[in-house]
Amino acid sequence: YPDQIVWGRSPVRIDLAGGWTDTPPYCLYAGGNVVNVAIELNGQPPLQVYVKPSRTPQIILRSIDLGAMEVIQTWEELCQYNKVGSPFSIPKAALALAGFLPEFAAERFPSLEAQLKAFGCGLEVTLLAAIPAGSGLGTSSILAATVLGAISDFCGLAWDKNEIGNRTLILEQLLTTGGGWQDQYGGVLHGLKLLQTSEGFNQSPVVRWLPEYLFTDPAYRACHLLYYTGITRAAKGILAEIVRGMFLNSGTHLHLLGEMKAHALDLFETIQQGDFETYGKLVGKTWAQNKALDAGTNPPAIEQIISLIHPYALGYKLPGAGGGGYLYIVAKDPEAAARIRQLLIATPPNANARFVEMSLSGQGLQISRS
Repeated sequence: YPDQIVWGRSPVRIDLAGGWTDTPPYCLYAGGNVVNVAIELNGQPPLQVYVKPSRTPQIILRSIDLGAMEVIQTWEELCQYNKVGSPFSIPKAALALAGFLPEFAAERFPSLEAQLKAFGCGLEVTLLAAIPAGSGLGTSSILAATVLGAISDFCGLAWDKNEIGNRTLILEQLLTTGGGWQDQYGGVLHGLKLLQTSEGFNQSPVVRWLPEYLFTDPAYRACHLLYYTGITRAAKGILAEIVRGMFLNSGTHLHLLGEMKAHALDLFETIQQGDFETYGKLVGKTWAQNKALDAGTNPPAIEQIISLIHPYALGYKLPGAGGGGYLYIVAKDPEAAARIRQLLIATPPNANARFVEMSLSGQGLQISRS
């Protein structure tokens, strides 16, 4: 309908164990095990995409959080998805994969304008990422999946969540961005789960769902804290160094990655057993493994925050590549969680640092129409 809006929204994810084992080249010859949890922030899925018809045969892109807008009238403008610094690289690549560039289209047209006229309308795509950049919560991958899901629904492509996950991986290759090949599934799929892939280029994960008791029971719910450090991540350098070690067959890197794969299975079993104390300690072990893989994961500013909360926490880690962004903390008990809040509210590391309320997502990616 001319006045209808397709609305996509997704949670973000915290990787609890096994992060880096889903990063090529390691995952291609050894497979990966990742335990992660999909979370909403302040009671809302923080990544949202709106697609509606445009009366004019053009594509209008908007970003609410970046305050940016771009109008696309030609294929030449649409194919600039790998332009460094562009706020609209993700939706441009998603539209390309949906068939709005000739190399991805089944039909042939003389121009984008002619194609949109044949399609029946132009498109307006609006993005909202209600989360700071470089969060470590899988934002870019999950936002890409959300854009693909909304465009699929708008265009009647009928991509299911597995196909959306696969196309997100292709989209990231178009953008030449690196990182884990399972990040998008952490938010597309709901709840707490173990994602496993085998060696080979088919890295579509097998999902093993986990009980959510340690996150939802009143005795433990308050013990899970998410703190935005306000510190800008330097993830690109960390990623480059670790992947370099993989390509050079560094014995240290490969041994650690093997340990991380096994550790993800240990955490999987601990969650099944409902052992909260061991769960928190194993999250702490994940952080120790990340630091061993690359010291840049833990800059001095982060270490300063950790030194304050250490006596009251079972474990903590920076999600993603590390270096900054959010800090996930597992407090020893609700009283210890309250003490951690008091300490960090009283002595924030900078003006942007703050607690964000996190809750388990029971939906994952959702697409609906007005």
